[in-house]
Amino acid sequence: MKFIAILCSLLFFNISFKLFAQVDTLKNIQLNEVEVDALGNKLSDRNYLNEVNGTSIYAAKKSEIILLQNINANVATNNTREIFAKIPGINIWESDEAGVQLGIALRGLNPGRTNELNTRQNGYDISADALGYPENYYVPTAQALEKIEIVRGAASLQYGTQFGGLLNFVMRKPPKNKLIEIQSQQTAGSFGLWNSFNSIGGTKGKFSYYSFFHHKQGDGWRQNNGFQVNTGYMYLAYSFSERFKINLEYTKMNYNLQQPGGLTDSQFAQNARQSSRSRNWFTADWNILALMADYSISEKTKFNTRIFAFVGSRGSIGNLDPINRSDFGGERNLLYDNYLNFGLEIRLLHHYTIGKFKNSVLVGFRAYKGNTHRRQGNGTNGSDAYYHFLNPGRLENSDFMFPNYNAALFAENIFRISSKLSIVPGARLEYINTQSIGYYRSDGLFIQDNKQNTRSFPLFGIGASYYATNHTEVYANISHAYRAINFNDLKVVNPNQLVNQNLRDATGYNIDLGYRGNYNSFINFDVSLYFMAYNNRIGNINFRTIDTLTFQIKDYQYRTNVADSRSYGFESFAELDIWKAIKPSTTNSLSVYCSMAYINAYYTNTNDPFIKDKKVELAPNWIARFGLNFKYKCFSSSMRYAYTTEQYSDAQNTVVSSNPINGLVPAYGVMDWSNEVKYKQFNIGFGVNNLLDEKYFTRRASSYPGPGILPSSPRSAYITLGILL
Repeated sequence: MKFIAILCSLLFFNISFKLFAQVDTLKNIQLNEVEVDALGNKLSDRNYLNEVNGTSIYAAKKSEIILLQNINANVATNNTREIFAKIPGINIWESDEAGVQLGIALRGLNPGRTNELNTRQNGYDISADALGYPENYYVPTAQALEKIEIVRGAASLQYGTQFGGLLNFVMRKPPKNKLIEIQSQQTAGSFGLWNSFNSIGGTKGKFSYYSFFHHKQGDGWRQNNGFQVNTGYMYLAYSFSERFKINLEYTKMNYNLQQPGGLTDSQFAQNARQSSRSRNWFTADWNILALMADYSISEKTKFNTRIFAFVGSRGSIGNLDPINRSDFGGERNLLYDNYLNFGLEIRLLHHYTIGKFKNSVLVGFRAYKGNTHRRQGNGTNGSDAYYHFLNPGRLENSDFMFPNYNAALFAENIFRISSKLSIVPGARLEYINTQSIGYYRSDGLFIQDNKQNTRSFPLFGIGASYYATNHTEVYANISHAYRAINFNDLKVVNPNQLVNQNLRDATGYNIDLGYRGNYNSFINFDVSLYFMAYNNRIGNINFRTIDTLTFQIKDYQYRTNVADSRSYGFESFAELDIWKAIKPSTTNSLSVYCSMAYINAYYTNTNDPFIKDKKVELAPNWIARFGLNFKYKCFSSSMRYAYTTEQYSDAQNTVVSSNPINGLVPAYGVMDWSNEVKYKQFNIGFGVNNLLDEKYFTRRASSYPGPGILPSSPRSAYITLGILL
């Protein structure tokens, strides 16, 4: 593995120096980005990805783009409900008031820190460990984003082992015709919120730059719920010629959050603001460095490489006992991770002609090395955010290293059969090596536990695209998917959860069939059916045992390969701009939209009567979002309503339980209102989230930041003042 990674790195640098004096792909990249998609409405805040974009192929795949420069929402707090309003089927965990831990999922998958999606920033990984721990403790501030790209199931061939697809955050680029451009956005809001975003960027000849600093703090709406967040980003680019360009990026994020803990059902009904945990804290520190090069070998051939490194940590300290037990003090439970990951991804895209039709082929290679050092032991008996072990030499719970290696070769090809029909086959060959080296404590004994798991396997897929008209397309695809077990499932000592130590990787496939397009720029739509087979699905079931010391009955969640699951349904989006329908030439807008998804996710292939034919947990049957957008000259206003039906928190479909980590998550509906006024270089934004003050929750947590019910935010207001110089 190391030899392969070194060889590819040398190959990249050798090519780079040979082509040093050649010309840059910048014009080609700009062309692709300006096109966005022939099917999309360029004035909207939602579009589709091109068939070919840069050195990626998206033909015949279900894809979406959220254009942040066109969106009217509370971006200061990364309000996920507003930002993803037009993406059908997005299930959201709304339990992070600071807006730094994104929790979304599609098609009945687990939203936990977006771990079922391959999450990237500008095309490189940003999760804790893309293979062994793909959870996201960092999400870019929406104020710094140009767009968000989403590709569903068939993304597995280009982006690796996942079922949910690709989620790529694309940062803003430097202004092209300015030496210096400064932007400042200051936001104040309910519950002590203060958000400060400040950026600077520009272009001088062949050199361009962009950088921002972001600070956010608040008291939180619940007791013991304050937070402090700081994020910085730097982008430097140099175009050696019109064909060859390199850019260097660095992201730094650090935050500290107080965790108020979960609630029992009775506590939530009585007063959702209360907290019985004043000594629980969480911190994360993210450092991501990326070097990327784009080289246009010719008008038909493009080369891209990405080398990235990640150094980071996350820590949590507090009381993990069931939430119905009071915290009387004493030493707290401390979990701390250190991450050190490296990656290399190389892509070559070539256009060629067979007959009179242009075809496109993409070949790529990925090498990845991750290493996580995970420790769990006793922390101080204080109430402050002090993340240091009392006995670092011999921890009370566990101490593990999790090295892992991953290499993959992938290829896709667009065969254009006619001017309307394309066939897109693809394949990926994956190599995975995961290890665990360390010890854990069980029944007072320290047990050494060293394991290694090596596997190689192919993934295949094929898609088809047919343009029924110049502006409408029928697309279909089927693609293998794979998900390696998460080492977080195996090596955490949690008094509320037991884990099967013989968990197996998940396998399966995704199928899409859809129809999308627009009509005269005032109707925009995408309607599709899907089917997902997810074998050896990992989930939670209720488990009751008797404590051998106290002889008390204890309820746990048991995490295991529950069974195979199947998920099918439809995802639909439609938007009508009434003003443009009446007057096509207008720049004003009055539009209505509906984003709706039906999800039927259930367990199968099991003899367990408590699981067979039960609904998959965290999979509501219906997710519907409706909106009204108005824009007149310099003023715009958006009203949104989001509704999600009830969902279960465990595989046994528990409705009521004495343990608050199990039970139904009731249906809820939330309304948001956002407004903006732009005048010359100034802008003012203001709005209200949860306008009707709905009392609801989206999550029952078995560990941090619970355990128990995590209530979602009540009504809150904000105002933003901005300037662009």
